[in-house]
Amino acid sequence: MTSGKISPLNAGESVRSVGQAQALASVITLVRQRFPAAKANLKPWRDDPQTRQWSEPDSLDLSFHFPGWSPRLQCRSLLIQLRFCAESAEAQPSLLGVLMRGMTYDGERWRLATVGEWLPEGPHLPQPDQVIQLQMICRDLFELFSGSTAADEAA
Repeated sequence: MTSGKISPLNAGESVRSVGQAQALASVITLVRQRFPAAKANLKPWRDDPQTRQWSEPDSLDLSFHFPGWSPRLQCRSLLIQLRFCAESAEAQPSLLGVLMRGMTYDGERWRLATVGEWLPEGPHLPQPDQVIQLQMICRDLFELFSGSTAADEAA
């Protein structure tokens, strides 16, 4: 980081309590159970003026990098953005939604949001068995942060 400011986008810089640290560790464990080769990155964003203008204080962002190209996922990295309820500053915040993005050095290849049918969109989609794994991670995240009912509304 080049400046002294903390970017609230990065999961590793947003944790303020033991409960939040435990929840973040659980998120990492959930993803690693489905994708054991993935390496967690708790600071996926640079701390610069352009990045800070997109800051979302109710969002927790982390990424997972694979050892190389994942042909089944059609990406090298997963960027996961967790959106929480603004009133939920407790140790166990309420999860409103999840946005996953399959990324390469060229940018976004696909995205999956927990809105509607929870299906990926984009020019290079993951294979169907991997889509199921991604959807299961999202369901597990809603279960972890059980203050939300969106998991029950999913198809």
